[in-house]
Amino acid sequence: MNAASLLVAYAHRFKKQVKTGFAYLLILIVSFPLASAHARELTLINGDDTRHIATASLIPQADTTFTLFDPYQGREVEMRGFEFRDFLIEQFGDIPPALHFTAWDDYDVTLSGWDDPNWFMIVEEDGEPLTLRSRGPLRLVERDYGARDINSLREFNDWVWMIRSIEARW
Repeated sequence: MNAASLLVAYAHRFKKQVKTGFAYLLILIVSFPLASAHARELTLINGDDTRHIATASLIPQADTTFTLFDPYQGREVEMRGFEFRDFLIEQFGDIPPALHFTAWDDYDVTLSGWDDPNWFMIVEEDGEPLTLRSRGPLRLVERDYGARDINSLREFNDWVWMIRSIEARW
């Protein structure tokens, strides 16, 4: 094979790789807005009853703004949200003994002890609605850290973010 035919073969291979890369990029561009669109709702599950709530409808319910040190970002952050305990009573009629959370990245966890006014459902951070990129659209945080060390992330492992669904566990 001479140099000219090698150059033609490499040019064809490069052209094929560029087309493949462009196709993958196009799929990513098309699918990301779809994931973002679906991230605009919260699914609540209570036994056989499943409801979907638009996250935009939760923003007006956010009646509390406070500033706290976010140990994951390492800075003071202004957060806006509402008391999670009240939300549970409104949605489930009572505070379930445990809740099973599923996040948009498919992380899931079951936690108990939600009859605590210290937990807030956050919908905005620094004046902007939460997105998937900012660990939203919904995030659960504790308003008061007590005596915990803010430099130890392990002490904040009950924070839940990117919340996609909440299931009551009776």
